[in-house]
Amino acid sequence: MRRLTVLFSLLSLLCVGLSSYILAEDGQKKILLTYSDKALLEELQSVAPEARIIQLSGDRVLEEIADADALIGNITPEQVRAGKKLKWVQTMGAGVERLLHLSGATDLRDSDIILTNNQIVQGPEIADHAMAMLLALTRSIHKFLDHQKKREWQPRAFSGIELNGKTALVVGVGGIGTQIAFRAWASGMRVIGVDTEDIPYMPIIEQIVKPDQLNQILPEADVIFVAAPHTPLSHKMFGKNEFKSMKQGAYFICVSRGGLYDLDALTHSLQSGHLAGAGVDVTDPEPLPAEHPLWQIPDVIITPHIATRSDKVRERMVRTMKENLRRFLDGRPLINVVDKQKGY
Repeated sequence: MRRLTVLFSLLSLLCVGLSSYILAEDGQKKILLTYSDKALLEELQSVAPEARIIQLSGDRVLEEIADADALIGNITPEQVRAGKKLKWVQTMGAGVERLLHLSGATDLRDSDIILTNNQIVQGPEIADHAMAMLLALTRSIHKFLDHQKKREWQPRAFSGIELNGKTALVVGVGGIGTQIAFRAWASGMRVIGVDTEDIPYMPIIEQIVKPDQLNQILPEADVIFVAAPHTPLSHKMFGKNEFKSMKQGAYFICVSRGGLYDLDALTHSLQSGHLAGAGVDVTDPEPLPAEHPLWQIPDVIITPHIATRSDKVRERMVRTMKENLRRFLDGRPLINVVDKQKGY
């Protein structure tokens, strides 16, 4: 009886292997999905019934990736090396620095694998978050909330900041930065952009300068919005000298990546009174250590890297992923392709 059981097990394994071989020979694409989201699996399968989509995680990715055609999720350097047939990787978010350079490996960057992300689609909610931080700071909403908890009626003497006529500097005029620019302009602000790329003309943006002109333009800004991607070139682009160059009483809002600014330099600039306030949804490191002095500065709003969350963002993200899956299977050009050398 025991021999029969072993025999049946061996036959089952042989059938599975033969089935996989036949599927591969028939040209069925093998797609790995590393996000543990059953609804996402169903949505992807609905637009690609002819594909073999396998949802898995951990060590199982390495077991299955050798003959996989694509991976939807985040990928490690080890998995890139093991994916001999891999042609495409789709990630859920917009930032790809952990896949390309923060891992310390260059396997994905230097490979022929196409990398696509969800740039642009996260713009509306992150821009809303950036403006919410600025409005809370300039209208002292964060302070009034403290009084509300204590049931204290704040004396009416209050010096708010009017945005109309102020200058907003938007660093990174991509999907997020453009949305911020529109909101700042709608508030009556003069908008200047900073970007490495040649941005098409937009009436809402008065001027666009290159990053090497940053220190020249910083003294003009009443508000600095940071929405650039984190790349080796943009790492800590806001340091001691940049904070010194900012206008006395300016506001600093960062909603893209914490690696773009020097946390201690920002803290010093706030403690000295040079900056009027700051709003940061991202820090380096994350989480921000409980003992860090930034927590104790009154005119600072800190949120835990949640600016991208909204009731609409998942729908847009999944739409991009479904569109790219369909295009990949049809052999058509993909959308939201990352320039792996530039890092965005």
